[in-house]
Amino acid sequence: MQLSGLLHGAQLLDIVEFPHAEVLGPDASEDDIRDFIARHGEVFVKPLFKGGVGKKGKAGLIGRASDLEAALAEKERLYFVEHLHGNHRAKSQGVTFEGAVPAEHEVYFAITDATEFRAPTMTLTHRGGVDIEELPKHEVVRVPFESLTGLKAFVVANALAATGAPREIVSPLVQHLPKLWELYHHYGMTTLELNPIRLRPGAQGRLIPVACDFKCGFDRDDPRWRRLGIPESVFAVDYSNFEQEINQLRTYQGQSDVYVINANGTILAPTFGGGANSLVTEVLGDDAIISSDFGGNPPYEKMRDVARICFKHWLAQSNVLFVIGGKANNTDIYTTFRGIADALREYFSEHGPTPLYVVVGRGGPNLVRGLGYFADTLDALGLPYHMFGFDSAISEVVNFTQAVDRWMKRGGRDEVARSLGIKDPQAA
Repeated sequence: MQLSGLLHGAQLLDIVEFPHAEVLGPDASEDDIRDFIARHGEVFVKPLFKGGVGKKGKAGLIGRASDLEAALAEKERLYFVEHLHGNHRAKSQGVTFEGAVPAEHEVYFAITDATEFRAPTMTLTHRGGVDIEELPKHEVVRVPFESLTGLKAFVVANALAATGAPREIVSPLVQHLPKLWELYHHYGMTTLELNPIRLRPGAQGRLIPVACDFKCGFDRDDPRWRRLGIPESVFAVDYSNFEQEINQLRTYQGQSDVYVINANGTILAPTFGGGANSLVTEVLGDDAIISSDFGGNPPYEKMRDVARICFKHWLAQSNVLFVIGGKANNTDIYTTFRGIADALREYFSEHGPTPLYVVVGRGGPNLVRGLGYFADTLDALGLPYHMFGFDSAISEVVNFTQAVDRWMKRGGRDEVARSLGIKDPQAA
């Protein structure tokens, strides 16, 4: 998820006129908060994180208050709170105040692109407000539907019937949930989740579904999300300087996705392709510095910039530069290798030599020409290297790379340093 909470989610829900809880931002004054509590009786105080950060409730990071003093105390507790979710530690940058919505029924609803069905898929249950994974399978229904026709009312009605939902909530949900397909489809989303949707009695006694939390993810390569006017800062999560530099280069043609695995690692592995990335990341473990996917036929300038940033941050500590990918269909290997090789030459020219062993494994168009260019550059720099073609198994290449890294740690790094004329190998 890239966006969570109602601070921005409420603005998106307003586009399709889907009811939601009232929300105040971190700049709300004490008078605003006092009046807000008077209207709603109770408020939920939630930390405001960049990006989509989940599991806040389980971590005790959601406060409740029914008076101004308690609300301000929760604001002080949560305003700069830190939250560990998965392997990422995020720091709050404010809080939001959300009006309480008393209700008897809670619903979970989500739309996502499901590779299982090769179609958009709705997930729905009338047991909302909890982790969807904790519910029995018979209470949760997943329904693929045709993207050309969209999420129709009968799809929602049939899904609710399959879960045994109470009759009084069926009609309000059938009326309102299809609106969310418009939001999902027209603005480049890949995931949209509301949990919970509370059904509150309206003026005439009829139940009204009210979104009390919001999460979504966008395909950043789909320009339709820009129609929403969401500031770029919303997507800037608390990444390292290296990750932020790389992700600024992200374009539709030639992705640049990276994540730092171990800042003290010794193998710098620019990887091409999701399958190669998964295998390499899993096998290398903590020896790998980054997890990356630089595939998608990046142009020369893009590839050189990506490599330049990687080398600036990590080459000095690396024992092995491991350039690896599967057999490409449309990626020009010569172009990508030329970009990496030129960036490596520029690094040596600017910073001087560093002891390094280079391992390359790839397949695809212009492979021989690309390997030749890379080899000529490494020969000129005086670096040892080993190259594998398309007929080599990636797992074997990874094992070879790990063996080289162990050799470098046992003294190979000093040996390479001496061959490069570095007088103090330990300082290199």
